Amino acid sequence: MSQYRVLFAKQILGVPFTVGTVEITRARDPERAVRAAALRFARQHGVEDWRERADVAALDAATAPAS
Repeated sequence: MSQYRVLFAKQILGVPFTVGTVEITRARDPERAVRAAALRFARQHGVEDWRERADVAALDAATAPAS
């Protein structure tokens, strides 16, 4: 299990502005980390779907596992 940081950003005129980050301490793979982070981000912001507050969810390059 690996540790991940997922960045959530809102794009304005094609430029991404980070609106939040979520740390996932244990996930089997990057896809599961992004799904878990999306759920946590939505709960933190009191919305049904994370896309109401952000346009993009991506792994932070520094925390992505090396293959």
